Amino acid sequence: MSIPSAVKSTPIDSRQQLVDYLAAGEKPRDAWRIGTEHEKFGFLTDTLRPPTFEGDRGIRVLLETLATRYGWEVSREGDNPVALSRDKASITLEPAGQLELSGAPLESIHQTCMEVNTHLTEVRSIAEGLGMGFLGMGFQPKWRRDEMPWMPKGRYKIMREYMPKVGNLGLDMMTRTCTVQVNLDFDSEADMVRKFRTSLALQPIATALFADSPFTDGHPNGYLSYRSHVWEDTDPDRTGMLDFVFEDGFGYERYVDYMLDVPMYFSYQNGNYIDLSGQDFKRFMAGNLPAVPGVRATMKDWADHLTTAFPEVRLKQYLEMRGADGGPWNRLCALPALWVGLLYDDDALTAAWDLVKDFSRAERQALRDGVPRQALKLPFRTHSVRELAAETLKIASHGLKRRARLNKSGADESIFLEPLIEIVEAGQTPAERKLELFHGPWHGSVDPVFREFAY
Repeated sequence: MSIPSAVKSTPIDSRQQLVDYLAAGEKPRDAWRIGTEHEKFGFLTDTLRPPTFEGDRGIRVLLETLATRYGWEVSREGDNPVALSRDKASITLEPAGQLELSGAPLESIHQTCMEVNTHLTEVRSIAEGLGMGFLGMGFQPKWRRDEMPWMPKGRYKIMREYMPKVGNLGLDMMTRTCTVQVNLDFDSEADMVRKFRTSLALQPIATALFADSPFTDGHPNGYLSYRSHVWEDTDPDRTGMLDFVFEDGFGYERYVDYMLDVPMYFSYQNGNYIDLSGQDFKRFMAGNLPAVPGVRATMKDWADHLTTAFPEVRLKQYLEMRGADGGPWNRLCALPALWVGLLYDDDALTAAWDLVKDFSRAERQALRDGVPRQALKLPFRTHSVRELAAETLKIASHGLKRRARLNKSGADESIFLEPLIEIVEAGQTPAERKLELFHGPWHGSVDPVFREFAY
């Protein structure tokens, strides 16, 4: 969501402006929308290496051809195309050239899935001529961190230099992970709080269902969702389960206080990224940063700053569900179906909260810590995460059926949960299926994944 230009340049005079900015995201139920985002790894089909930005088979050519052929508007940093936009959707670059579709705000999962399919068809029509393919997984299965390219974006240069100061896996997060997420609305502060708490407690269940990152540097890494593990050693100041969300009195103000304690990365001014990494946003509000003496933060700086925290659920002017590994096209539709089913129907939201409301802080953290390795097989109370996932999917399915958004064939949105239901019934995550292939028909090589699981 973009903010009006008049708001962008408004200096921040008080903490209340920051609170009001979050509250401005409130929408009546009939205006609630679904915004799906997904990332994917590019690879050259002859070498399997990730494409660089420049070159005859590079990301620049892909972006410029997409724009020319399919009517996308190009955004540039200097001479470099770094994003495309069309009909409230955008295509952007992650640090190592992972291609991200940030979908338009849509009314149904049917529309979301059509949008995903259209996007993949457009990308494939160009990529094939370049000898390029795209893969949906949570972590780059083959190439080392030092073999990954870097895209020419100012924001990423700042983050690249800062990340090693605060964690061991931040550069892996930037260059070797892919996710699928969904952005959802709320109609009041109380509704936001209810949805935030419920989705945060259930985020490990999504991580388990979507676990699809079992390889690092061409070998099994001991995890089912290594992408999820990477976040545990990226930057403790801006990641985690946000236990304060479950405390009495949580609301917009408490989230603002959290974000004011998150160190800065940058300020984008006059077309340039200014390195403010590690510095205090509160001092920026007061005009007291040595790097930009006398310059006070604006509401555009606040909107940018909100994007630099990476908890399992993130609040901007909507809620972002951030726990899932990237995957094939049908799971790109399943992720929004899961969360819409749970959060956009009142009875489902009540049932989902009833499922998790008595989880202790220690239990929530144990789920977060254990799921990256064990996924559905992680023991929980008297059962396992698999049983918890089955109950979660049942609630989501009922929620989608009650929404009764039908396609032309008369099917409701619950059809998009079928890949997840199959995973639970089989008791085998996508990661475990790939490990089975690695130790069997693939004869200890990850190379076949680029052929058998490419879009």
